[in-house]
Amino acid sequence: MRKFLVIVFCSFGFLYGFDHTHASYDAQLKKFVAKGLVDYKGFLKERDTLKKYLNSLSEVSLTEYNGFTKEQKLAFLINAYNAYTIELILENYPVKSIRKIGILPLAAWRESFFDLLGERRSLGWIEHEKLRKEFDEPRIHFAIVCASIGCPILQPEAYTAAKMESQLKSSTEQFLLDTTKNRYDKKDNILFVSSIFDWFEGDFTKKSTIVGFVKTYMKQEIPDTAKIKYTYYDWNLNER
Repeated sequence: MRKFLVIVFCSFGFLYGFDHTHASYDAQLKKFVAKGLVDYKGFLKERDTLKKYLNSLSEVSLTEYNGFTKEQKLAFLINAYNAYTIELILENYPVKSIRKIGILPLAAWRESFFDLLGERRSLGWIEHEKLRKEFDEPRIHFAIVCASIGCPILQPEAYTAAKMESQLKSSTEQFLLDTTKNRYDKKDNILFVSSIFDWFEGDFTKKSTIVGFVKTYMKQEIPDTAKIKYTYYDWNLNER
């Protein structure tokens, strides 16, 4: 009888492990995000639901995470970054900009305010120590969103392993086709791009050039000789 109970417990533990569909978070994004703008007041009303999702992320051990596939890891980290960013805004709401949070410069990214993979972590840790170091994937810069107008838009759905490639491709295309942030001036042969390409230039030039990377997704003929200029980055809150 005891052996039977152990088997049943293990089976249920397997069946009800971490939800790689990120269903509860996905439902909230569909409800509170439209055209990249976020209804933070709506999230505030359902903050307990968001916190339950965040708790499910915190409960994943490093050993369990190491057993994830590459796509599952990407989805886990991207969703964690975006969801904890929302939680940070809610904790400080109302706020005009994420840069207004904290006393020291870049406090929003440097402060360790949540538990993930067994330790107290920060948004900067997810971005720089995990996503940028663990994966050779520059498109993550168009998936993680720092609650600002100048950022790539927050998608109205969670990232999942099953759709990872199509989601990364779509978010990159959406960002690069946004002419308020990226555009090519054919007359003067100038490629205007987001400051993201300045801050993380090395991530985009490992296998190509910035021009080469951009024109792949901008779907426009851009000469390799194009001069690069960086556009204004709007740090105002991406609030709906």
